[in-house]
Amino acid sequence: MARDQQKTSMASRGMYPFQALRRFWRALGPGVITGAADDDPSGIATYSVAGAQFGTSLLWMALVTWPLMAAVQTMCARIGMVTGRGLMGALRRKFPRPVLLAACGALFIANTINIGSDLSGMADAAELLTHVTSHVWVVVFGVLIAWATVRLRYVLIANVLKWLALVLFAYVLTALIVGPDWSHVAHDTVLPKMPRERGEWAMVVAILGTTISPYLFFWQASQEVEEEKAMGRHTLVARRGATPDEIKARKWDVGLGTFFSNVAMFFIILTTALTLHRAGITQVNTSAEIAAALRPLAGNFATLLYTLGLLGTGALAIPTLAGSAAYAFAETFSWHQGIDERFGKARAFYVVVMISMVIGVGLDFANVSPVKALYWTAILNGLLAPFLLLGIVIAASDRKLMQNQPSSVLGRSVVWLTTAAMFGAAIAMFTF
Repeated sequence: MARDQQKTSMASRGMYPFQALRRFWRALGPGVITGAADDDPSGIATYSVAGAQFGTSLLWMALVTWPLMAAVQTMCARIGMVTGRGLMGALRRKFPRPVLLAACGALFIANTINIGSDLSGMADAAELLTHVTSHVWVVVFGVLIAWATVRLRYVLIANVLKWLALVLFAYVLTALIVGPDWSHVAHDTVLPKMPRERGEWAMVVAILGTTISPYLFFWQASQEVEEEKAMGRHTLVARRGATPDEIKARKWDVGLGTFFSNVAMFFIILTTALTLHRAGITQVNTSAEIAAALRPLAGNFATLLYTLGLLGTGALAIPTLAGSAAYAFAETFSWHQGIDERFGKARAFYVVVMISMVIGVGLDFANVSPVKALYWTAILNGLLAPFLLLGIVIAASDRKLMQNQPSSVLGRSVVWLTTAAMFGAAIAMFTF
């Protein structure tokens, strides 16, 4: 009897790590997806240009932006969890409709340009692998992603997006293949060099804009609502409020997602700094040019990893971009909304998604440089984000709106600091 009990106890101990890992994986969701979606082809292009133009001098940005991004996304998650509404639904309680409409319009424009550039980046990567013209791939990717967003259920989409987040490790491997001088890397990471000219400040704004992006604010809060709907909490009353354990779990989720997002940023900058910048290649127009330029400098495998990362992150980010604008409009105009809803029940919501996709596909045929479009979209996001952050921190501090569960003093302080830093970088970009 004692032996059987011992075997049972050993089996339990043997299974516990696996069960704990399964529970941990299931607890991950909106935070990991949102963090990984931050490293879309737009982000990859921006970080690649940063490394190509300025070498390792901006590596410190990856270290600095992690806590800022984590604080912002945690606050957005808390708004969604506690109010039971998406971000724009919460902001409607604090600000007049004209302000919200202006924010929706700016978000839609930035996201649509971003979608077009992301589709072009994915198509360029696919052309590099298959030698089939990128125009064909743009249409294929646009149709497939739009179909999946409209037809598939939230739980399936969330699980697929969560697995796609693993493609970020491709950029870690790419940098390791190149073989950096770690002492030099450590120096530039922990001892920041402040920008001295307008071009460097513009790159700082672009990095902030693609790391702390407005579309992520809306997606994070809306996915909290979708998560609760998936658990059967279909009414606003049922979704209001959150337990301490739920908030703690989401903090871990967001912290992990934003951590890996910034790790990927770090290694993308490092890879292009050690290859393109060192070889004097500072001007690139397409993601394919970046990938192709890596081949003679870092080898075929590094080029393959970079290319596969573009495809995976694009598939992860584009539904996020299209969906965040649709959620913002739906909450502003009180439309029926949600990825779990059928097309006939949430027609206006899905029409916004499809319009973004159609315009995005069309942009590829306009012969606009994808990398330049992505870079300037990142700057636009960097200029829009601090204004949205003002509204977010005001909403998150309102005890009535937040059901007596406002964001912590530390969280609010970090978001205020983030807002000030983004305003400061934008002002410096225009004045230096």
